[in-house]
Amino acid sequence: MRLATWNINSIRARVDRAVAFLERSGTDVLALQETKCTDAQFPVGPFEDAGYEVAHVGVNQWNGVAVVSRVGLDDVETSFPGQPAFGDPARVEARALGATCGGVRVWSLYVPHGREVGDPHYEYKLRWLDELRDRAAGWLADDPSAQIALVGDWNVAPLDTDVWDVAKFAGKTHVTPAERDAFAAFGAAGYTEVTREAIPAERTYTYWDYQRLRFPRNEGMRIDFAYLSPAARARATGVLIDRDERKGKGASDHVPVVVDLAD
Repeated sequence: MRLATWNINSIRARVDRAVAFLERSGTDVLALQETKCTDAQFPVGPFEDAGYEVAHVGVNQWNGVAVVSRVGLDDVETSFPGQPAFGDPARVEARALGATCGGVRVWSLYVPHGREVGDPHYEYKLRWLDELRDRAAGWLADDPSAQIALVGDWNVAPLDTDVWDVAKFAGKTHVTPAERDAFAAFGAAGYTEVTREAIPAERTYTYWDYQRLRFPRNEGMRIDFAYLSPAARARATGVLIDRDERKGKGASDHVPVVVDLAD
């Protein structure tokens, strides 16, 4: 099974690119983040025409996550148990969607950005990660043989070399010790981040801002990852960061990260 995760940065603007990627790459399951649409606005038709089922949760022009699969799409959850809420009034945002695809429990995750250190959104981000980690640990405690993939845009750069110039991030989100500790805690909970394991090269990025020629200068960030449970990790045979998808007209600012799982 070929599993990919991609912050698409508006599915309505990039549905043609998403379908072309599926067909070109042979991807079986695609987790999407930042779809930026309601459920009614999601362009289901082109995916169904290509042979894929779609599960999506989105309530407005912000956030939104989906799982697209041609190997089954069962037991869909539009949030994880205990997922923190945010806002006034507080509500659970469209940032997590789980579905079972080909025997793997796939979670498409769009971790909160955090905005600024000390902002309520930063504290929300840490709570969100902590609660997800606790749930993920519980899933493994309940079934150590469970095949689980936690994939998406984590909005954390775990290493200094995961940003083009760490000095420019001093005092900012994505690189703080608290965020990095929250990210690393999934490893302590029994999961393996397989993209780093397969592609350890420094300054290998998954996101480049549209401004200031960041992509041509390779001034990016590595913030899209795949944590796998032990049973899923045992099936992992390869990882690809599809940098070419950042090229051309209408590209997302993120690129797909692809994980191959043996039968």
